[in-house]
Amino acid sequence: MKAFLSLLLMLVFGNASAEQPLLANHYHGGIDVSQYWVSEKLDGVRGRWNGQQLLTKTGNPIAAPKWFTEPLPKTPLDGELWIGRGQFSQVAAIVLDSHPNDAAWRRVHYMLFDMPQASGDFSARLKTMQALVLKLKLPWVEVIPQQRLANDKALQQQLDKVTQAGGEGLMLHRADALYYHGRSNDLLKLKKTDDMEGTVLAIEPGKGKYQGMMGSLLIELDNGIRFKLGGGFSDHDRAHPPKVGDRVTFSFNGYTKNGKPRFARFLRVRPNGA
Repeated sequence: MKAFLSLLLMLVFGNASAEQPLLANHYHGGIDVSQYWVSEKLDGVRGRWNGQQLLTKTGNPIAAPKWFTEPLPKTPLDGELWIGRGQFSQVAAIVLDSHPNDAAWRRVHYMLFDMPQASGDFSARLKTMQALVLKLKLPWVEVIPQQRLANDKALQQQLDKVTQAGGEGLMLHRADALYYHGRSNDLLKLKKTDDMEGTVLAIEPGKGKYQGMMGSLLIELDNGIRFKLGGGFSDHDRAHPPKVGDRVTFSFNGYTKNGKPRFARFLRVRPNGA
């Protein structure tokens, strides 16, 4: 039934959102975990291979070295450009450089998690990806390890294991889901603390000890909700705040009754194009 609904959506909406990749919703309790493949959520830069060129999540070209992309197949791929846990800033600097540093790119792995145009549900696409990687025999191209877990207790235990090892969290991909363009419950992310992105609309001046520096940021979420982000900033951040129009990532713990993030704390500025 799930696969049929996904197919129906694709038939109804056609290619109207074909350029938008599959995007994850937040995990919520009460789902049947056994129906999902589970993998580690890697803190890298999303890399979408369209058969000719690497693109970011938002569709901006990635200037990768020719040796990195030339052996890739003509079929589209989706994955994470990653160099290791806790190294997002480093990999973003490498991947988003318009003049690729060959030596730096040697550290980057293309960790695949989907093949948008492959036939079948996610379980079938996973097998296709694994066979493709074996055929390519490229040391920098891998499939992100996937596993099936029995229930929510096992899922939380796996989350503890990954985060204790320095990982960011988990991704859950419904096994019987066809590929869907846009945000879907077929793909879920689970972290100890949720995070989200928003756009800086204004910089509010600081008071008291922060006189002459930034006090908070007025943030607009993708759903149009606005709130002030004032926590999580270092003194350096306040002296050199993000610019109006920047995308910033922040952590939070649930929502208020008005839909605003609770206990929001600044994490980082999202690099342009990532």
